[in-house]
Amino acid sequence: MPTARPTTPPEERAVVRQAISVSVATGLYGISLGALAVVAGLSVWQAVVLSLVMFSGGSQFALVGIVGTGGSAASAIATAGVLGIRNGFYGVQLSPLLAVRSWRRVLAAHLTIDESTAVATAQPTVRLARLGFWLTGAGVFVLWNVFVLAGALAGNALGDPKRYGLDAAASAAFLALLWPRLRTPVARVVAVGAVVVAVVLTPVVPSGVPVLVAAALAVVVGWRVRPEERP
Repeated sequence: MPTARPTTPPEERAVVRQAISVSVATGLYGISLGALAVVAGLSVWQAVVLSLVMFSGGSQFALVGIVGTGGSAASAIATAGVLGIRNGFYGVQLSPLLAVRSWRRVLAAHLTIDESTAVATAQPTVRLARLGFWLTGAGVFVLWNVFVLAGALAGNALGDPKRYGLDAAASAAFLALLWPRLRTPVARVVAVGAVVVAVVLTPVVPSGVPVLVAAALAVVVGWRVRPEERP
């Protein structure tokens, strides 16, 4: 848990470097999202607005993927919503740490994502945690949306995505976002179980339903395991 001790300039510079590296690495995935959103039938500006408003990479990829495969709007929204619930739990953890009020509370909620939470909670002091949160959240937000726009413009110009392998980019990017989080045996078991559920259900149920069922499986496992075993 971050403490209130004073910080040093080298510590602050280290947090800045960490925030920048995380922002760049995460933002680059926006290229795939922008291209896939256009391929799924969204206009360039619809893709950009979606990214600005639904600032959660996993939810965005899920929604675009379901729409692109012919799934219903209800299924796409439900799946994206379920994947975004985790950000609410991050907010519960970060709220006492950030101690923000008024409009900054709304802004902090919008910037509460996997990356800003990870950088903030990894810091040894409250000041560094707040610095890491705001720099990472803002950095990812700016770069993600810039690259989404670039990807949407490129996808609009490229035409058929299958010629370039973009039809598989959503799955690859989603896996890249997920892979670093599979640190515990429980996380790996849940991931394997979700894959099995998706493979079994995909041929027989509407698009998006396998993701909802896999998410329900993860919730059940999360309730039953001890806190120290959770991802």
